[in-house]
This record gives sequence, C-alpha cells and structure tokens, in this order.
Amino acid sequence: MLLLVQVSNDVSVLSEFLAAGLQRKAWVLAVVMTLAGCATNVDPEYKRLPDRVELNSVPFFRGDEYQSAPGALAGMLAARSVQITPGLVEKPLKLPGGEAKLDQSMPNLAREYGFVVYPLDDSLPALLAQVSAGFPVMVRFSEGSVWWKTPRYGILIGFNQRKRTVVLHAGQNRRMLMSFDEFTSAWSSAGSWAILIQGPRQVPAAVDRERWLKAANELAQAGQEQAAGEAVKALNSAR
Repeated sequence: MLLLVQVSNDVSVLSEFLAAGLQRKAWVLAVVMTLAGCATNVDPEYKRLPDRVELNSVPFFRGDEYQSAPGALAGMLAARSVQITPGLVEKPLKLPGGEAKLDQSMPNLAREYGFVVYPLDDSLPALLAQVSAGFPVMVRFSEGSVWWKTPRYGILIGFNQRKRTVVLHAGQNRRMLMSFDEFTSAWSSAGSWAILIQGPRQVPAAVDRERWLKAANELAQAGQEQAAGEAVKALNSAR
C-alpha cells in the first residue's frame, strides 16, 4: 500500500513538472512571437531612413528670448551662408511684441532673403527624411508641464533610430535630445509646425510639386521673382 501511494505521488509531481515546463515554453514562444510582430510592424517610412544622422555643420545660436525664435531663424539662415545673428532679426520680426505671429513673420523674413519656405507634413518620418537628405528642419514645439506650456522654436538636426531619439538646436542647448514619442507629443501640441528654408535650387527630398510651386509663388509675391523662377526651373530639372 505504501508503495502505491509513493508511486502515485511521484506521478503527480512528474505531471506538475511537465505542465510547468510546457507553460514556460509557451511563454517563451509568446514573447518571441510578440517581438517578431513588433519587428514586422515598424513603419516602412522609418525603414527607408538611415539608422543615424546628425548635421553638425548647422550653426547654433544660444538664446531663450522670444521663444528662441531669433536664434532658430538665424541658425537656418546661417546654414544657407547668410551673415546673420539673432539680434539682426529681432527688429524685422517685430520683437518684442510680435511673438504671436512668429509662424508668419519668420517665413516672410526668410523670403525677403530670397529663400523658398517649404512646409512639411505633420509626421515625424517626413521631418527625418529631410534631415537624412542634409536639410535642417525648423520646428515649433511645446515645453513645460501639463499645467503650463510655452511654445519654443528650434532646429531639428539629427536622429538616432536605434535609440529612438532626435537632436535639436534649441534655446541654450546645442544638442537637445528628445525621444521620438516625447518630441512628437511636444511638436503636435504646438500645432505640428515645421518648415524648410531652402535656396531656390535646393529641391527637398520627395518634393510635393504643388507645394513647391506654391512656395515659389509666395517667394515671387515677396519681390523675389528671379529666385522664384529659379525654384520652378530646379523643380522641373529634378523630375
């Protein structure tokens, strides 16, 4: 009788051990399948981009005044070989006092210098594609807490897909690092505003023809007819 009880107990223990082993295998398999699913669900737009890009040649101007707009605009213009400082753009931007209209006054001033202002789609891959092509992107994003946020302008100059971070010139920070999610949230809460400031012959990556022509027309209306004509010619040559 004792022998039968012992055998019964051994069988029970063995069954529990086998069951636990099967559960562990099932758990491992589930994790592997989940990771595989994540790998296959990566946005194709990200797959087409390099793992890491950083435009180190874009000039940086430190400053927090006026939502950091003068420093960001000066950096964009200096990247196009304009001899400029943040102080030189404050008066044309009607600062102080004109902070609420910076998203209009900055493109207008860039056109006066003969540049095409090309707005970008409200998706992070669209911005990163331009950075990959060597074009810094001027952006507006929110900074602060849940209860108090303020808009800030900066220049998107790089990204790292493995770390899922972006790099910006902004305010006092030459290399402000933000996660993809953090940046997208801050950028979206400030209206997803992003532009390129291009020379007339610098056609953006994956250019939208109608959008470029509209930008060229706005350049012509700013009194830069010759530059606008060059922009149209460059677009036709890029086809």
